Amino acid sequence: MSIGLSLPADLLVSLGEAAIASDAEQKFRARSLPDVGRTLRPGNGTPLWNTLRDQAKAHLKKRGSQADLGRHLNLPRQQINAFLAGSRMPDAERTLQLMAWLMVKRSEQDSE
Repeated sequence: MSIGLSLPADLLVSLGEAAIASDAEQKFRARSLPDVGRTLRPGNGTPLWNTLRDQAKAHLKKRGSQADLGRHLNLPRQQINAFLAGSRMPDAERTLQLMAWLMVKRSEQDSE
């Protein structure tokens, strides 16, 4: 009978040791690896977006200008406001469209 009981006990001990080793390995990887593939959030870690946002803000002070930009980007005005407030970031395509819009606004400003 002790042979029958020792096999599950050995199995449980082995599983427990494997779980502890796996947990330790995951904790080590979490500490040592950068956040590869994670979505960026607006803030101090996104200096290029912060600069682009600040430059766009300068052209969006006039009433209705955020709504106009929203129509250009095919987005609601509220989403444009969230981009400018720093709580959200646009996808890559809309960021490129925003850069093109900003270039047009700058050229219009230079020609005046």
